Amino acid sequence: MSPARRGGVLVVVGDALLDRDLVGRVDRLAPDAPVPVVDDLSQHARPGGAGLAALLAAADGREVVLVTALGGDEAGLELRALLDRAGIAVVDLGLHGPTPQKLRVRCDDRSLLRLDAGGREPARVGGATAQAIAALRRAAAVLVADYGRGVAADERLRSALTRLPHRTPVVWDPHVRGPQPVSRITLATPNAAEARALAGEPPGVVAGEGLAAVTARARELRERWSATGVSVTLGARGALLVGGDGYPLVVPAPPVLALDACGAGDRFASAAAGLLADGALPSEAVAGAVAAASAFVAAGGAAAVRVERARAAPPPAATGGVTGAVAGGRRPVPTPAEVVTAARAAGGTVVATGGCFDLLHAGHVALLEAARRLGDCLVVCLNSDASVRRLKGPGRPLTPEPDRAAVLRALGCVDTVVVFDEDTPEAVLERIQPDIWAKGGDYAVGDLPEARILRRWGGQTVILPYLQGRSTTALMKEAARRG
Repeated sequence: MSPARRGGVLVVVGDALLDRDLVGRVDRLAPDAPVPVVDDLSQHARPGGAGLAALLAAADGREVVLVTALGGDEAGLELRALLDRAGIAVVDLGLHGPTPQKLRVRCDDRSLLRLDAGGREPARVGGATAQAIAALRRAAAVLVADYGRGVAADERLRSALTRLPHRTPVVWDPHVRGPQPVSRITLATPNAAEARALAGEPPGVVAGEGLAAVTARARELRERWSATGVSVTLGARGALLVGGDGYPLVVPAPPVLALDACGAGDRFASAAAGLLADGALPSEAVAGAVAAASAFVAAGGAAAVRVERARAAPPPAATGGVTGAVAGGRRPVPTPAEVVTAARAAGGTVVATGGCFDLLHAGHVALLEAARRLGDCLVVCLNSDASVRRLKGPGRPLTPEPDRAAVLRALGCVDTVVVFDEDTPEAVLERIQPDIWAKGGDYAVGDLPEARILRRWGGQTVILPYLQGRSTTALMKEAARRG
């Protein structure tokens, strides 16, 4: 059964490819060369590039129009048939040249070999038609899935994109061989390698793949493109979003076994565009897209896609739980200094976060788990009882300091807890000097005093999304109502 249609048309613009997997088994090497012999081959074809992004959006239950360029060769006809079978309306600009193809030979959920055909250079595209312009004008959102082969460079399409109503979200998934996005897009979604190639190394930033370097590149691209936001996808680390002058929003990805990450970028971009079409904020769209891309990879990635049953896995439900209990007694509790020293000796990243953590709830757990995924150890800076009373009033905390610290230490994502008596953890941070300070809350918060301290040693402050609807105050009010 097809999923129910969701409101509004999503228009995908970009280069469609034909992807094909040859899947078999390997149990011997060839006698004439040290190469595996692949037996019992089966073949699976699917749309690739912008075609895959359109396919995944359609699997979400959306009405999708794909503006692309299809060739008249055998591969182009097969690609058109696959798109038709998926129920995707195609506006064909005409491709003068061979249809790009990617062939993977796979065994045991791993690729042994990839063969590309169709050339690396952009082919000649017929150009935008009145039908293509009309499709853009009626779009609830537009996704430009650029694969550097010519469609996104069409001047008439680009002009039409710049004239879209302000309320129409535009997501641009760029390619290093493609054109720059048009101005004032809603969201650009380069991966880390693309962001590095497109932005270079902004002045004053140490080269690397740390969050500070990624943030600087995202800011550079956002300013260059006059975009509302730039979200750099970081693979298993999730995504980082820069928008405005606030701190970057980091959305960690849930841990998944990723045997085939092919197509994860298309899943991210198509999910983000769909959520923006539904009225989500960029920060909400990025959070939902990370969940969708993670579920897609966990389900097998592009290798698991079948046109007849192309269903995008729903974003995983947020869960919270206490882990870390040790059978047979208590595990030894290392000191904070020991934890930080061990992490640094191994070349790891030290992450810190803080709070009162009175009546620990699912929102706290989600925040702590997300913070831990940013690095190699997590230090929780915990307000003492006296500090909580000054901040929250004479009736708080409900749970005394030793109990709050014990519950936090029992969480598998928490490596150590530091209690402080001041109103803010500035003195603790001076001693620990973490690489990352993770703060839960509003993406548009003003300057944080902790951020000014971290800048002294080159640390990075990031914002993590809250799990909506969970708070200690709400729990207290509900308990009072029921009492």
